Amino acid sequence: MKSLPTSERVLAPDLARGFALLLVALAHTASIFLGNSPGVDQTPHGLERPYFVLLFVFVHACALPLFGMMLGYGMVQFADRQQALGESWPRTRGVLLRRHAWLLVFGAVDGVLFFSGDVLGAYGVIGVVVTLLLLRRGKGFYRLPGLYLIFALCYLAVLMYLVLSGNAGSAPVPSPEDASSLAPTYIDALQGRLVEWPSITLVLLPSILFVWVGAWAAKKRLLEESNRKVLLVGVFGGFGVAIAGALPMGLFAGDYLGFDAETAGFAKTLYEGAGVFGAIGYLSLFGLIGMAVGKKRRGLVVTAISALGQRTLSAYLFQSVAWLILAPPFMLGLGGQAKDPTFVAAACGLGVWLLSVVVAYWMHRKGYRGPAEILVRKLAYRS
Repeated sequence: MKSLPTSERVLAPDLARGFALLLVALAHTASIFLGNSPGVDQTPHGLERPYFVLLFVFVHACALPLFGMMLGYGMVQFADRQQALGESWPRTRGVLLRRHAWLLVFGAVDGVLFFSGDVLGAYGVIGVVVTLLLLRRGKGFYRLPGLYLIFALCYLAVLMYLVLSGNAGSAPVPSPEDASSLAPTYIDALQGRLVEWPSITLVLLPSILFVWVGAWAAKKRLLEESNRKVLLVGVFGGFGVAIAGALPMGLFAGDYLGFDAETAGFAKTLYEGAGVFGAIGYLSLFGLIGMAVGKKRRGLVVTAISALGQRTLSAYLFQSVAWLILAPPFMLGLGGQAKDPTFVAAACGLGVWLLSVVVAYWMHRKGYRGPAEILVRKLAYRS
C-alpha cells in the first residue's frame, strides 16, 4: 500500500487536526492543573472569569468531537484512496483493523503511565467498530448522522428550556475530582490511572457518533470539493448552536450566573451536547481556510500547523509526557506552586502546542514522519 505524498494531501483536514491539538492541550491542562474535570476554579477572580467563559464555549466541549470527526474523515479518505489504487477491501480492512487495534494498545500505555484522560484507547475501539460495520455501507447509511444532528438539536432545545426556566442558586460547578492528577507520588498516580483509564475509555465510546459524522462529511467530500455556501452554513450554524448551548455553563463557571444543583446539571449536559456543533463550526472554518489558500504558496503558519496535523499521534503522546513532567507535585508541580493555576495551565498548554508546531515544521522541512506514525504504519502494514 502506498501513502499519499505530502504535496497531494488535502490541506483542511491537516489544519483541523493541528488546531484540534491546541484545543486538547488547553482542555487537558485545565483539568490536570486544577485537579478536576473539566477543569474549573470554583472561586474564579479577575481575568479567570471571562477566560472560563471562553474555555467552556470554545474549547472544553469542542475538542473531543472535532478529534472524533477527523478520525472518521481520515478513515474514509484512506479507504477511498486504497480503492482508487486498486487495493482489495480485505487488504484495506486488515490494515485499518491492525492500525486501530494498536491504537488501543498505545492508548492503554498512555492512559496508565501518563494521563488517564487519554482518548486513543476509545478511538482504537471505535476505529475497529467503524471498519467492520460502517465503512462499506451504502450512501443511504451515511445519511443517518444527519438525523442524529436533528435529534441533537431537539434535545438541546429541551435542555435550554430547562436551564432558562431553572432556579438561581449557589450550587458549585459540576466538576468531579481528578484523583490521579492530585496524587502525591507517581505510584499513587499510577494506581489511580489503572482504575480511571478503563472507566474513561468506556465513557468515551459513544464518541462513535462524532466519528460517524466525520465519515459522512468525508463521503460528501466536504473538504476536498469545498462548497462555500455549505461551509458558511456550517460555520455560522455550528458556532451559533455551540455558543447558545455552552454560554450558560460558561457564565456559570465564570461566576456571572448562579444555579441550583438541578439546573447546574442541566447546564452541564447542555454545554456537553452543544460541543458537536462547535466541532462542525471548526471543521467548516478550516474548510474555508483551505479554500482560501488553495494551491497558492502556503505561508509559514499554515504550513507549520498542517505539518503538525500530519503528525497528530506523535504530538498527542508528546503532550501526555509533557503534562506528567510539568504538572504533578512529584515532578515540577507548576500548578500547585502557582498563585493562578488557571493561567499557568493555559500557558503550559499553549507553550507545549507551540513547541510541537515548531518541531513538526522542522520535521516537515527535513522530510521526517512522526515517530509514532512510523511505528503504527509498520505494525499496521505487517501482514
